[in-house]
Amino acid sequence: MFYLLKKYLFPIILVLIVGIFLFWNNDSSDEAILEKESTNPNLKADSPDDSKVKQQPTEVMVDVKGEVVAPGVYETAADARVHDVIQMAGGFKKNADQTTVNLAQKVQDEMVIMVPAIAENATPSSVTSKTGTKKVRINYADQAEIEELNGIGPSKAQAVIQYREENGLFKDTEDLLDVSGIGEKTLEALKEEIQIP
Repeated sequence: MFYLLKKYLFPIILVLIVGIFLFWNNDSSDEAILEKESTNPNLKADSPDDSKVKQQPTEVMVDVKGEVVAPGVYETAADARVHDVIQMAGGFKKNADQTTVNLAQKVQDEMVIMVPAIAENATPSSVTSKTGTKKVRINYADQAEIEELNGIGPSKAQAVIQYREENGLFKDTEDLLDVSGIGEKTLEALKEEIQIP
C-alpha cells in the first residue's frame, strides 16, 4: 500500500500543481483583459448614447435648376423646405410648371430641385371659335369641363370619360351617340359647344 502511494504520489502532486497554475493564470489573463479594456477607450463597445452624440449637419447644399429666376447652388438650413430654397433662387419664372414641385418637401444635402417649364405641346381642353364662343375639346376635357356642357350632368360626364378610356378618342361628333345616356336630342344641343378633334 505504501509502495503504491509512493509510486503515484509524485504524478498526483504534479497534476495538482499544473492545474492550480493553469487556473491562476487564466484568472490573471481575464483580469488583464478587463483592465486593458477599462484603460483603452478604443476597445469599449459603443454605448447607446454615442449615436446621439453624432452631430447632424446644420447647413446643406441644394442645387436649383430650371425655371427659377436665379438657378444655382444654395446653402440653407438643414430643416428648410423646397419653398424656402425656391425663394432664395428668386422664385419661379412665369413659364415654370409649379405643379411638378413639392414645395413642402424637406431639403437634403446634395439635393437637386428641377423646375421644368410648362409643356408647350400640352393639348388645351378648350378653344375659342371665330365667333368668340368657347368650345370644349371633348377628347381632352376633364369631368368638370364636360359637366359645363348643355344637358350633361356628372353621370353623363363620367360616361364620356369612361368611353374615351375604353375606346380611344372620339373621331366624329356622331361617336357620342355610343356613350350611355347621350341621344340624338342631347347631341344636337352639344354640337355647337364641342370640338373634335
